[in-house]
Amino acid sequence: MLFPLATEISVGLSAAAGLALVAGGCAYAAMWPVSQLFGSTLIAPPRPGELALTFDDGPNPVWTPRLLDLLASHDVRATFFLVGSHAQAQPALVRQIVAAGHLIGNHSWSHPNLALSSARRINEELSRTSQTLEQIAGAPIRYFRPPFGARRPEVLRAARRLCMVPVLWNAMTSDWKNPSADSIASRLTHKIDRQHRQDQAANIVLHDGSHSDLSANRAPSIAAAAQLIAHYKQTHRFVTVSDWK
Repeated sequence: MLFPLATEISVGLSAAAGLALVAGGCAYAAMWPVSQLFGSTLIAPPRPGELALTFDDGPNPVWTPRLLDLLASHDVRATFFLVGSHAQAQPALVRQIVAAGHLIGNHSWSHPNLALSSARRINEELSRTSQTLEQIAGAPIRYFRPPFGARRPEVLRAARRLCMVPVLWNAMTSDWKNPSADSIASRLTHKIDRQHRQDQAANIVLHDGSHSDLSANRAPSIAAAAQLIAHYKQTHRFVTVSDWK
């Protein structure tokens, strides 16, 4: 029989363990890209051999045009998740992306962690960005990627109120801070091939911009994209996320 103090300690430890599990579960649901615990998001369908190149945090006045030239030279269409404040500063570049046949999506106005934001700010970040992009592009915005992949139920509800599909990913590396294009491409190739073995398409994230620097150097990311296209263009089909929903 447990003494009272031992019983209290046991109960306390059990409660602490329970709270840790809850906290861990919430963190997983909020940040892990393939988690569906807080609501349905688009990752990638069971279509091995299909690749969606997606680019976050643009448009970037220096590197996005070079990326567009690369994609055009290979007749590849991609998906660009744009930061609203950057798009407002570069409307001609947004129109250039759309005119080239690429899909644009909402990546919030200022790139905050929406999982930690108030409901009011979530709505403002998403609605202001969609309104700005729709005014520039002249077409509805139907796809949304949460910054950092961070979300909670209110984030997904806000996106759906604006008629947007939340989009995450299943192939990403830290290209925004990796100076080696070879390393970026190698790591992504490993993840793409793993998805293929699991009979899944690959939803690939690279960055043509930075939420904190309008003209950030994205040479390694663009060079890595070139390597991926060269590696897969004979064996895989490049799509936009709209082909999956």
